[in-house]
Amino acid sequence: MVPGGYRGAVSAHPDLEARVRASGLRMTQPRRRILAALAALGHATPEQLAAAVGAGEGRGAALSTVYRNLEALTEAGLVRHTHLDHAAPSYHLDEHGLHLHLVCTSCGVVQEAPLALADGLRARLATDHGFTADLTHTGLRGQCAACSRAQEDPS
Repeated sequence: MVPGGYRGAVSAHPDLEARVRASGLRMTQPRRRILAALAALGHATPEQLAAAVGAGEGRGAALSTVYRNLEALTEAGLVRHTHLDHAAPSYHLDEHGLHLHLVCTSCGVVQEAPLALADGLRARLATDHGFTADLTHTGLRGQCAACSRAQEDPS
């Protein structure tokens, strides 16, 4: 849980409120708090957001409220989601940018890598299979550098 709550923290992203309104949505208090939590956390599951938006007040938000708002914000193009594993998706602000998600199967750390690193794979899939891949919603599983080194040198 993140201390202090998220009231007004969206002001760190001055155009975000305008973008919400431009998308046809109202900027409600739950949306403001969810967006602020995403801005602070970077990536978060709905459960993490529900706990975080009530931080400092001794309560979390209703999970149904978080899911409903994430769905609306995703449809409006303000939030993106990624499936890092078989659990709930992880969400981040659209302004966070498109990137690959590298998930370590040993320690669980999630790293980001430029989407351009997958250009060759995407081109090959299109050429060989006529398949247009969207890798932004997927976590690539493997081992991070630290876990790979530890496995090579167990001492």
